[in-house]
Amino acid sequence: MSTTKFAVAGATGRLGRHVVDVLTERGHRVVPMSRATGVDIITGDGLAAALTGVEVIIDVASWHGSEQEAATEFFRTSARNLQEAGQKAGVAQITVASIIGVDKATAGFLAAKKVHEELLLSGPLPARVLRAAQFHEFVGQLLDWQQSDVAYIPALPTQLVACRTVAEELVDLATDPGATAPETPIPEIAGPRKETMAEAAQLLGARRGIKVVGVGGSGIPDAEIAANGGFLPSPHAKLAGPTFQEWLDTHP
Repeated sequence: MSTTKFAVAGATGRLGRHVVDVLTERGHRVVPMSRATGVDIITGDGLAAALTGVEVIIDVASWHGSEQEAATEFFRTSARNLQEAGQKAGVAQITVASIIGVDKATAGFLAAKKVHEELLLSGPLPARVLRAAQFHEFVGQLLDWQQSDVAYIPALPTQLVACRTVAEELVDLATDPGATAPETPIPEIAGPRKETMAEAAQLLGARRGIKVVGVGGSGIPDAEIAANGGFLPSPHAKLAGPTFQEWLDTHP
């Protein structure tokens, strides 16, 4: 089996850890890039050295907050640095994880990811995008943020997907030698079951002794778009398990 040398930006993050695992399991050489490994894709520290001999960059680095301006600046800088340093290093392509519905977003974090997609796709290196639904792991984060015995979670429709499932699909896309035709829709990956974020949170909340109350999307960017299903997978999306309940049963 031929192996490829990959650099993974955001390698120690929620999704990045799984991407590194999948690549390693499939026999590829992996350069993990994060501040923890001495590579900063924002300042550029260590980036050129890390990309030496790398053929493909997988970009799963993300901003830690939801504020649009700060997130946009992070993605703008990271896209520019990865494109420029990648070109100098002779990298063949970049594959990036994005979010289903970013093309409809007008505000907040998703609008920042929309800019991120556009910048990476504008080159000079060819880029491939995989849009994913919200992760199963995100539900626990929502409960953690509230730090209370009662959590108020938006009852907005979603189709949650496991990080590991997204990582496998992302690696498949990054290793597929066939070029994606310009007219082909951007590929999407989502879980097998439509539910609301509040319903998923109630399942997890029951295990943690937290009462979860479903609420409207007041104050959430593009809540009306979300309520109307704008951030659900398209008809061409790949749907893959486990469901949130199945995932929860294996994550005590």
